This record gives sequence, structure tokens and C-alpha cells, in this order.
Amino acid sequence: MSVPAALTPAPPFVLATDLDGTLLGGSDEERQSLLDTLDGALTIFVTGRGLETVRPLFWDPLVPKPKYVIADVGATIVEVVDERFVPVQPLQANIEARWPGTLEVIDRLARFEGLVRQDVPQERRCSYLYTSDAAVTPELNATVEALGCDLILSAGRYLDVMPKGVSKGPTLLALVDHLGLDPKRVLVAGDTLNDRSMFDTGLLGVVVHNAEPALVDHVARRDTVHVADGVGAAGIEEALTKHGWVDPQPRTPTLDLEGAQSQLVMVYHRLPFEEYRRNGKTFRRRPKSPNGIIPSLLGFFANGRAGAWVGWSLQDSRDPDDFERTVPVADEYAGLEAARIALTKDDVDRFYKRFSKEAFWPVIFSFPGRAVFDASMWETFVDVNRAFAERTAEEAKPNALVWVHDYNLWLVPGMLRQLRADVKIGFFHHTSFPPSDVFNMLPWREHIVGSLAQCDYVGFHIPRYLENFVDVLQSNAPTQVVDRVPCAPRFVTYGCALGIDQMATAIDVGGRRVHLGAHPVGIDCQRIRELVARDDVAQRIEQIRGELEGRTAIVSIERLDYVKGPLEKIEAFGQLLEEHPELHGKVVLINFVTPPASGMRIYKTLNDKLDQAVGQLNGRFGRMDWTPVRYFLRSLPFEDVVAHYAASDVAWITPLRDGLNLVAKEYVMAKAATNTKGALVLSEFAGAAVEMHGALLANPFDLSSMKNALMHALTMSDDERGQRQRRMQQIVEYNDVRRWGDGFLEGLEGANA
Repeated sequence: MSVPAALTPAPPFVLATDLDGTLLGGSDEERQSLLDTLDGALTIFVTGRGLETVRPLFWDPLVPKPKYVIADVGATIVEVVDERFVPVQPLQANIEARWPGTLEVIDRLARFEGLVRQDVPQERRCSYLYTSDAAVTPELNATVEALGCDLILSAGRYLDVMPKGVSKGPTLLALVDHLGLDPKRVLVAGDTLNDRSMFDTGLLGVVVHNAEPALVDHVARRDTVHVADGVGAAGIEEALTKHGWVDPQPRTPTLDLEGAQSQLVMVYHRLPFEEYRRNGKTFRRRPKSPNGIIPSLLGFFANGRAGAWVGWSLQDSRDPDDFERTVPVADEYAGLEAARIALTKDDVDRFYKRFSKEAFWPVIFSFPGRAVFDASMWETFVDVNRAFAERTAEEAKPNALVWVHDYNLWLVPGMLRQLRADVKIGFFHHTSFPPSDVFNMLPWREHIVGSLAQCDYVGFHIPRYLENFVDVLQSNAPTQVVDRVPCAPRFVTYGCALGIDQMATAIDVGGRRVHLGAHPVGIDCQRIRELVARDDVAQRIEQIRGELEGRTAIVSIERLDYVKGPLEKIEAFGQLLEEHPELHGKVVLINFVTPPASGMRIYKTLNDKLDQAVGQLNGRFGRMDWTPVRYFLRSLPFEDVVAHYAASDVAWITPLRDGLNLVAKEYVMAKAATNTKGALVLSEFAGAAVEMHGALLANPFDLSSMKNALMHALTMSDDERGQRQRRMQQIVEYNDVRRWGDGFLEGLEGANA
């Protein structure tokens, strides 16, 4: 038979390998070495798994991509075409013709005691556990024979009913013949009696170390089979070397790690400083805002810890002249260098401002109807993530800790794992994480969760998002929860939309152990205390109070974003004023809305609607001496933000969805630092709601709930206000930003230790 066009030229050799315990066995470094060895070869998976459980292996960057898969112990045979499984005909039809049907087999074997059917995905195969050898009776053998099937036993406990003459070995031989491959250039690999028929074909074989003793005994006298000293992937490479099919010399890494000194590598889309151009030159300055994630992450390098920070630098081209790829960050971070990645304005617009915000953002926050999926922009997203992964691989020293941040870099862990199997990879989601029925709408979901499954540690703000992530994995791959812990007392478990009573802390997915943790981001409490102690800030607080003229102030500070629910808030406030005329002239809603970055097209319509809604409310209820809503579309210096917190009586923070919401924590701390009492009304769909015991929770989708919670805050007794304030203050001060970061790094360092 001639070699099919797809296999021309013929591969140098063929590896037909079992998966669990064989190809998937060994260390990451050994699997990486075998992956390099198999470059150019033809790989065939020969497994007892069903196809459903084979697909997730394509996520693992250390697993070679097969051209063919023989699954279900030989009963299924497919070609892999663009990650689709296409039956190999007429081989599959011939097997199907010999199968009496799953329901028929189950019915015939139901009367036999000592058999426990395995509920696993499979086709043309029925698998059982047998409790003792006495369960395998002559009558059972006769029943299987009458079905026109074979009975296959393995590992002293597994029993398979298979189509007559079908097992791994015969199906593999049929495929080798069908493809016109040279049998002398095929190596079979396995580790259990389930693989015995492959070794009975006469093809060259390897039994890896720690294999089932009965299999080792079975092949002991065969010159064609090598019993390896190496475990898993190392044993396969050992056999390939023995047969002279690969270079016996030890392989050296293609990556030059000379001079890489980073112990901790931060991977964040932005650099830890601002860059600006003047007279054709690039200059750097501190970030304008002293709060936020960047100053928090910089704090981990304040003690001189060696590290690198990988982020983008806006340039005219991807390869600009005289581009400094690595620069120091600042004198106070002596051990930290910034690894700059040159991206163009078009790169940033497509990767971040448009694709991330138009495709991912709506799904992340469970507004999938707003999502726009553009395949061409997905290609840019992949390209930019690859650039981040490659730059990170260059910077990380051996066994470094790599901390990747947020959904913009979802693909970095999988790409990095392929480049650097030695590093520990942690990923933290700064947003919410949706349930599986929403997340799985993403056309690229398997690529994303496949990448995240390569992490050693994945962190989320709250347990609900963590459990949503586990649910997504379970809907895409065989995933086993290894350990769970109760969420109480730190997190609210009941009576809150995002509450949950238990969360997983470790899972097994795709052959990897992934550790998980809930780490709500904290704030820099000392920074706020220092600010309110400044004379200029104290004066600003008094100025704001004077402008209020004794009115009760309700402060709302948020970004212009539909997930923040700005229109719902204005509508609820309008209804409150309509139902409670006694509030007229006595309350003021101070609404600061931070405009989006330039180029964010999706927020233009929202801005127009919000302007109109505020104008209508003020026009309806306002008086010459009273404007109900003081609305400002602008960014404020953090000092002014803190001053407004301190001067306000109520914080009204009611997003439709929010990953966490640090405004709530900042408000509580500003009131505590000024020794004043405030009430916090918080959406139960903000992550902070399950952490901030003492907040008044509101359902932002229910106007009555919004109005009632706000009215409660406005009329609350002084004693209740003080009690709630003290409880929230303790939470905010104890779980500050340092504890957040230390907790995450502790989880990463301890993962898979």
C-alpha cells in the first residue's frame, strides 16, 4: 500500500504509546525532553480512555500532538485533523460491525455478581471492576462468547468486554498496514496488561519502569521488547536511544539562561512606571496614582528582592531601533528590572482595548449578550500572549516563581510551561470568573482553560469565582477535586448572592495537580492614614463638608462601565426621592465616574445615557438651592478621593457585577482614619460582599432592594453605624494588601512542593 499524502515523506519513526503511566509519566523536564525528541516523528496514542478524556491532553504543552488516536482499548480509531477526531475508514466500520451494542452487553451481564460497571466515557466497550477472581466464572466467559465478544482482564481488577478480535495490538497493526508504515520503524510503549496485545504484535516495544509486574513477566524473554530503567517519558526516550533512532547525547536547553537572576517574575500587561515621549526620546516617571495594583506589586521588591517585571512598552514598531529591552525600575527597587515588550498602538488597541474588552469582559462579568467574537483579533491576542511568555522565559532563573496577572494574559501559562518546565507558575484573576454555562460560550474556551491548567497555583478574589473555575474545568476535562475547606468564618456563606459554603483547594486535571486559593485583594491602609493626616487633605475634607451645607452626603465612585450599574443607581435614587419627599434638600448623591481609556468604543452609548439620566433626575427634583446629584465624569487624584470618602456619610457601591471592589474598603478605612462613622451599602454581586461583614447588602437588579438598603443607611442609628464600622475596619486592616500578596505567594511556593 502506498503511503497516504498526509504521511509523505514517511516519518523517521513511529511511537505508538499508552498514556497514563507511560507517555504522561515522569517529570516535566523528562516529558519536555521526549517532546523535543519526537519532533518530526509520528505519534499515535493507544489508550483505554474514551475520546472525551483524550481531548484535554491537547491542552498540555508537554504532550506531543498525535496524528492518530486509538482509544477504548482499540475499539475506536481516529485521525486528528485540526483537533477534530475523524474516524479512520474502513477500519472503524469493521470494528463497529463486530459490536453487539452497549445496552445488549449491559443487559446480558447484569445477572453476574461481583461485577461493578465503570461509569466512564467509552464506545464499543463495556468496562467493569471485578471484586475477586471468583467473579470470572466459566458461565461469564460463555455469555461473553455468545455475544461475539472477547473478555479482557488486566491489573487483577479490571474486566473489559470488547468486540471479537479487537484490542490495542490488532487495531494498531491494522492502522500501520492501512497507512503503509514500515513496521520495523514502529515502537510501542506501555505499562499494564491492558497493553499486552501491543507487545504481542511483534513490533519493537518498551515497558517503562514501575510497570505492572505481570506485563514485565509477559515480555521478559522477548528480544523485541526493552524493559526500561526510566519512568514514563524517560523510559520511552531510553528505548528510542537504544534502537539508535535518536541522538544518544544528552540534550541541552535551547534557552540560554546565563545571567538570568530573577527569583520572582511579575507578568502584568503594564510596566511598573509610566512612559512618555519628548523630542523623540522615551522617559519614565512614577505612576500617577499611588493606589492600585502596580504600587502593591512593587512592594514585594522593596526589600531588594531580585526579580523582573514583564510588561508592554508602546512603540512605533515591534522591533524599534535602539530599543532597551531591559531597564531598571527605580533606585528603591534595586533588585528589580523591567523587561519591556515592544507593542504598537494597533497591537494594544486590538489586544487590549477592543478584543479583551469586547470579547472577554462581557463574558467574565456574565453579560454574554454584549460580547463580540472576532477571530482575527483572537490571533492578535495569541500573538501578544506568546510575546509575553517568551519574554518571561528569558527572564526567569531556574525554578523561579512566575506570577501572571489577569485575563489579558490567559494564554501565558500554557505557552510558558512549554518553554520552561522548571518554573512555578501562579495566576491571579483580578476580575470575577463566570459559571460554566457563561464561560463556555467563548469560542476559545479550551485554549484558555488548557493554559490555566498548566499553572501550579491559581488565585481568585472569593470562593465563588474559584468554584466557577472548577466547574468550567469539569465541563471541559476529567477533573477531580482533591481537597476542600469550609469558607466560613472569613467569607459569608449564606444570604449573599456570591456566598458558598465550601471551596476546593487542590484539583487534578489533565494529569496535573493544580492548587487553588481565594485571596481578596486588600488596600494600603497606612497610605490612607498618612493622607488624612496631611494638612492639605484635612482642609479639603472640611471644604467638602462646608459645600454640603449640613446635608447628608452619599458618595459613589466608579468607572464608566455597564457592569458598574450606573443607570440602575440613578433610577433607584430617583424613585427614592419620589417616595420620600422628606429627603428633598437634605441628601446629595456625589457621583464621580472615571472615564474609560481613549479608544474604548463600547462605553460611548453608556456615557450618553448616563448624562441624560442625571439631567432628567436633577431637572425633576432639583431646586435653586439643591442639586440632588452632583455628577462628575473625570478622574480624581487619590488625595481628593480619600477626602470625599471622609466627608461622606454613606458609600453607595452597587455594581451589577464586580470582581471585588476596593472602593468599599477604601471608604471604610478613610472613615476609620478620620475617626468618623459611615455606612456602606454594597451590591451583593460585588466580590467584597462576601468578605465585608457589616456592610448593608443590596441586589442591584431589584430597585426595591437598592432603595431599602440606602434608606436603611440614611436612617441607621448611631450605635448600629458604629458597630458595623468597627467590624468592617477590623477586616480591612487585617486583610490588607500585604497579607493578600503574601498569602498568594505562600500558596504558589507551597504548590506541588
